[in-house]
Amino acid sequence: QVRLVESGGGLVQAGGSLTLSCLDSGSFFNTMGWYRQAPGKQRELVAAITNSGRTIYADHVKGRFTISRDNAKNTMYLQMNSLKPEDTAVYYCNANLPTTTGRNQVFWGQGTQVTVSS
Repeated sequence: QVRLVESGGGLVQAGGSLTLSCLDSGSFFNTMGWYRQAPGKQRELVAAITNSGRTIYADHVKGRFTISRDNAKNTMYLQMNSLKPEDTAVYYCNANLPTTTGRNQVFWGQGTQVTVSS
């Protein structure tokens, strides 16, 4: 079955960098992305990438974060630079798998904690 496993989270000082990885089970996904959820906040989109490499970014991370996808390694990455305390959240990998019905099947990873200290 499809699995998404995030890694790379941790504690970093403001201004520092982290790279998150999402290892998938080898499925051919349409769109993949990163979401995050901070305490007391709803889950929000951080960045997304299509199977053709087209990317979108939330305004609050544009210019600081870079999403990429290595299909040969079944891995999606989120390079996070210039981290701010407000980036502190659990980051979730998201993937959408086309089905024969024409609808995407949505999958989520377990999340990885990113904590940015001031």
